[in-house]
Amino acid sequence: MTLIDRKLTSVEDLTNAGLTRASERDALNDVAARYAIALTPAVANAVDRTASDDPIARQFVPSRYELERHPREREDPIGDDLKSPTPGIVHRYADRVLLKIASVCPVYCRFCFRREMVGPANGEALSADDLAAALDYIAATPAVWEVILTGGDPFVLSPRRIREVTEALAQIRHVKILRWHTRVPVVDPERVTPDLIGALKATTQTVFVGLHTNHPQELTVAAREAIARLIDAGIPLVSQTVLLKDINDDADTLEVLMRSLVELRVKPYYLHHGDLAPGTAHFRTTVEKGRNLMAELRRRLSGLALPTYVLDLPGGHGKVPIEHRSEPVENGMTILTDREGNRHRYEDACTASGTP
Repeated sequence: MTLIDRKLTSVEDLTNAGLTRASERDALNDVAARYAIALTPAVANAVDRTASDDPIARQFVPSRYELERHPREREDPIGDDLKSPTPGIVHRYADRVLLKIASVCPVYCRFCFRREMVGPANGEALSADDLAAALDYIAATPAVWEVILTGGDPFVLSPRRIREVTEALAQIRHVKILRWHTRVPVVDPERVTPDLIGALKATTQTVFVGLHTNHPQELTVAAREAIARLIDAGIPLVSQTVLLKDINDDADTLEVLMRSLVELRVKPYYLHHGDLAPGTAHFRTTVEKGRNLMAELRRRLSGLALPTYVLDLPGGHGKVPIEHRSEPVENGMTILTDREGNRHRYEDACTASGTP
């Protein structure tokens, strides 16, 4: 099979690469008109093009199901805008903020909860003025102990720009932790260079990298080597995984993924229940399915390999752990309590639609 040596960013690219069918072109062009498409060569070459249910393709290749919107889906499913005091900042928890410094990604996950906010149409990065205002906000808020750098994917920025942000945050004495959220080590591993690592370490603050990975097939040789470069440089990694229907919603797949991450010296951190982003109902499971999977993983894995199963409550109320049922189901709705003791009703919003 011919190796792909360039980024795929259009339906035509995907069809020419054998990842979509010509008969799907019209529907997929409608998807592409709304949501960005990008597959790096590393991702495209990890796809088994002979398998209709390939777990890599299902994450990154667009599908006509993205045009089906569940009535409870939202453009801003976790309420980022409600908790944004200035552009680029989300301040949902007292001791930490999100700093969204990039608006693009090397790849675009089809289930992305910020899919309405990312992509080339939104610019590449936070403007210089907005970044300055965001840094001023952090400096003026002494309760902020941790800054989580996200986007988009901040690792798409040049090492020079990443160093500038690192050095600016290093001047804010009450900030002790910098956490960078990225998919780059698994989807574009060649970006993990000595210059990037040096930019991340241009501070005396503690630096973590949060790695988003959802399936063992993503952990290619190149991805494993990129992860090792970061860890060998003294940067600890934690992982985030999204629970995805027909991709990783079985105990065997999750067990292999979590064991593989620990063997790579990455601590499994979160297993996310799918957010209510538009056109993503076909990716979501029920909360009960996730709970049953966690019960099985707890039987199979040590605590070192267990992530925390969480749901980000709509409306900006934050993450809540949902592995254990602490309150009864009422009229088919899960009752969840946020960190401030407020109770919320959450109803599953998934469809029977699955693999195209």
